[in-house]
Amino acid sequence: MATLSPQDFKRASVNLETARIAWKELQRFFASGAAFSVDADLDLVEVAFQISEDNKAQVAQWLESGQVARVSDAQALAWFEADADVWAVVVRPYVLVQRA
Repeated sequence: MATLSPQDFKRASVNLETARIAWKELQRFFASGAAFSVDADLDLVEVAFQISEDNKAQVAQWLESGQVARVSDAQALAWFEADADVWAVVVRPYVLVQRA
């Protein structure tokens, strides 16, 4: 039986904390500025893991490229009007979302 490294264990834990949820259920996080959108080209779990590990260099790169960004008003409205589901994971104090 293989033993997981601490990093692999933490990634697995983050994966278990992801959930598909209606965007409408996350409105309070959006309103407080805590909702961040993760580009579809990125792995939501990996982004959450890197944020939880305080990997400032990687997170800064994603923010600078726009691959991770606060959910814009336009995006929030589009998801709301489409009654969209998103994948979400909490990395306190943020909620990371990715279109399902």
